[in-house]
Amino acid sequence: MDWSRIKTIFIITFLILDVYLLYQLMAKHSANQLEMMKETSVEDQLKAADITYEAMPKAAIKDQYVRAKIKEFTKEDTEKLKNQAFSIREKSVLVSKLTEPYQLDENAEPVSLSGFINENILFGREYQYWEKDDREKTITYFQQYQNKFLYQNANGNGKIVFELNDKNQIVSYEQTYFEDIKKLDVKEEVIQPLKALGILVQKGLIEPKSKITKVELGYSTIVPLASSQVFAPTWRFVIDNGKSLYVNAFEGQVIPFGSEENEITE
Repeated sequence: MDWSRIKTIFIITFLILDVYLLYQLMAKHSANQLEMMKETSVEDQLKAADITYEAMPKAAIKDQYVRAKIKEFTKEDTEKLKNQAFSIREKSVLVSKLTEPYQLDENAEPVSLSGFINENILFGREYQYWEKDDREKTITYFQQYQNKFLYQNANGNGKIVFELNDKNQIVSYEQTYFEDIKKLDVKEEVIQPLKALGILVQKGLIEPKSKITKVELGYSTIVPLASSQVFAPTWRFVIDNGKSLYVNAFEGQVIPFGSEENEITE
């Protein structure tokens, strides 16, 4: 009997067994780590990353998909407005130049625009302040539906963009509008805002030591058609009073505004 050969076979066998056992141990360790991560609450993850936030609603919230038609402006629409020179671009964009510039207060606070909007803008009461861009000298208002924003969407519909001059005066604006807004299907329960926030943290989209300064529920486009759009309830998180992040409130998907996913389809 060739004991040397048998010895070699045993050594190789034990090495293979050791490798197999090590692999099993590592796989079990990884599974345990994953299970521990799953068991770690969102609150603990946020605390570990030193991310602070205001109290969020914990009660069940139900909402629905919404469909809206992109309005095509007509000559009859423009006849309702005074002291403005109009043109209509691509049927759905109303472009206006004011006969006399409208003076804002020193800080261009939204309240100083509310009267002008209500009296001089079609469907003005359905829009709410969104942002002011000092570099571009613009002020943007987004349309709302039942007190919820219709967030940035395909082709920039449902908003008013005011243009300012160097004297802090409105000189012109462009407007788009959604009409015939209807809810679709039955109400469904949306995911909790804290869970949506946890999704953003797990994906590394929120830096450690950040502060969530605002949380609100609105709508974002999921089906952008040429003449209409379908919206889904969407959580919006404002980070440090600056960047906004969005999560589909039904499916938990992060919404990358400005990407190719929001392009118009026929």
